Amino acid sequence: MASTVPAKPRIPIGLYSLTAGAFGIGTTEFVIMGLLLQVAADLHVSITAAGLLISGYALGVFVGAPLLTMATSRMPRKAALVALMVIFTIGNLACALAPSYGLLMVARVITSLAHGTFFGVGAVVATGMVPADRKASAISIMFTGLTVATLLGVPAGAWLGLHYGWRATFWAVAAIGLVATLIIATLVPADAGKREPIAFAEELKVIARPQVLLGLLMTVLGYAGVFAVFTYIQPILTQLSGFAESAVSPILLVFGVGLIVGNLLGGRLADRRLVPALLGTLMALVLVLGAMSFALHSKVAVIAFTGLLGVAAFATVSPLQLRVLQKAEGAGQSLASSFNIAAFNLGNAIGAWLGGAVIDRGPGLGAVTWVAALVTLSGWLVAWWSVRLDGSRRTTVAATAACMPGQL
Repeated sequence: MASTVPAKPRIPIGLYSLTAGAFGIGTTEFVIMGLLLQVAADLHVSITAAGLLISGYALGVFVGAPLLTMATSRMPRKAALVALMVIFTIGNLACALAPSYGLLMVARVITSLAHGTFFGVGAVVATGMVPADRKASAISIMFTGLTVATLLGVPAGAWLGLHYGWRATFWAVAAIGLVATLIIATLVPADAGKREPIAFAEELKVIARPQVLLGLLMTVLGYAGVFAVFTYIQPILTQLSGFAESAVSPILLVFGVGLIVGNLLGGRLADRRLVPALLGTLMALVLVLGAMSFALHSKVAVIAFTGLLGVAAFATVSPLQLRVLQKAEGAGQSLASSFNIAAFNLGNAIGAWLGGAVIDRGPGLGAVTWVAALVTLSGWLVAWWSVRLDGSRRTTVAATAACMPGQL
């Protein structure tokens, strides 16, 4: 009798519907980076002030993630995801209509409130749809929406902004939000059972675990380096590398391809061996940021490093997210997952601010990449220390078991 090898289970279609929401959210988060010059000129502010629209969005995610996660904790997860996409769509409409810099900042913050909770709850939903050995890949499939947003949404938004004004871009993103809301409402499966309410104090105990806190810190520091550079990619390409403004969108396509490759690679590596994937992807990001400093004045080299930055940046996402989910296993996992999304965006905000500080009050635009490498290196050191603590704990448990065999 011939033996048959069981086929791998198919990826649930509901998982891909989460990708649609991630695409909309990723587009509105990143598209402003291709519009900095237009927004600054139209609203009569500096480029660094326009860059703070990224920091404002990221800080909104940081605050909104825990608050909205708690507010939706008793809702079915599908209903929560739909409600979050409605908030996202309304926020982008407000961006398109904002008559001043201050109101645009407020609208960006409103839009950002849904971001962290969507990805936090979505990560829990995604990992619940697949077997244990495919959880990191499930997270990477959801985050593919972010990478496709960078590949298609951001360059398209930059093109729209260049030819029809930056407001047209936000009208288009609002339309994407509406479509994504309908797709999620249709394809995400209803919750299998009633969600049992969890006391807030119990959820906070999960967040307070030392390894969860270290996971959040390595996320903040790792991604601060990415956004110190990516926030100012438009002026880097035009002022240092000598490209015309019209060339920025095609170069962002290269970055987007890198994101897709890195996202899928990081998910597969983390499914196989999480700890080596965590340390290896963070170190790769450090090396790319540092080496990019020597490529800024070469058009060919800077295009190559823009793609490599995309690969290295998103290869870290699944390992970082899965690390926190593992360390937060049990009650409060959704809150911990949302906090880690908030940590990514706190890193974004810090990175955008740090890049602006280096440009305005430091050594200048050309130094942003090596400063970013040092920040991400500090994130790798936190990850290394966290892994060392894991090893110390296993050694302690083994020693205790050897001393008290009769009680085990």
